[in-house]
Amino acid sequence: MKDVILDTDAYNEIDDQFAIAYLLRSWDRLRCRALCAAPFHNSRSSDPADGMEKSYHEIHKILSLMGREDVPVFRGSEQWLPDEKAPVDSPAAREIARLAGAYSPERPLYVAAIGAITNVASALLLAPEIKENIVVVWLGGHALHWEHTREFNMAGDIAAARAVFLSGVPLVQLPCMGVVSEFRTTKPELEYWLKGKNALCGYLARNTIDEAERYAAGKPWSRVIWDVTAIGWLLGGMTRDREEARRVPSYGFQYETYPGLPPIRYVWQVDRDRLMGDLFAKLAG
Repeated sequence: MKDVILDTDAYNEIDDQFAIAYLLRSWDRLRCRALCAAPFHNSRSSDPADGMEKSYHEIHKILSLMGREDVPVFRGSEQWLPDEKAPVDSPAAREIARLAGAYSPERPLYVAAIGAITNVASALLLAPEIKENIVVVWLGGHALHWEHTREFNMAGDIAAARAVFLSGVPLVQLPCMGVVSEFRTTKPELEYWLKGKNALCGYLARNTIDEAERYAAGKPWSRVIWDVTAIGWLLGGMTRDREEARRVPSYGFQYETYPGLPPIRYVWQVDRDRLMGDLFAKLAG
């Protein structure tokens, strides 16, 4: 049994909602200690604070659909880190630091981050001693062979990403383009496996299909549901990873090597069919 905090920009896209539900439906293997709302800024938010607040409410929407209002939810940062050494205080950052204090290197708390990593970086800067007690599982950046690492989660708060990598905290990286980008689903698949199963499944299927057909109506499409893969790694057997040198993202969106930093676990493959099958079975079950 792994104890998990999930840090999510839940309103940013359609995939965080799947990840939240998958975590909570994997209760036999994973125990969710808290859900934290992460900031984001794109066409769906006016600024990082608005993105965080919308994510906070979207988390509660998923919990309501699941009948799981018992899960603690915390508001996160309303702004990006001003630099690599200055935390942004928030209820989420304080809760991550507080919970981590009760764990140890032998029994760590897993902090799964599927958005900009501002809240996690702030927790590590507020309480540097917790890095021995946690394992950060982050979906961020692109694959090492990709031409750049200007990925949404990483580029959103590059100072936070650098702070986490430079901290030396035990880290699992799930790169987006070139690895997680293979975890795709389609309209027929969503309709067959989820539509009509329950209120949660109906919302997830409709939300995904509507979003995809907004930009691809009348064309063949598949949709990446990126964030599920972080929960897949936590469950084991759904991904393949290896030890890699810790490459720190630069402000120029390339990776740099810093001598003396411990290696990371680098996910290089996702078992798409096995993970998708487990996801659909748990959501509909």
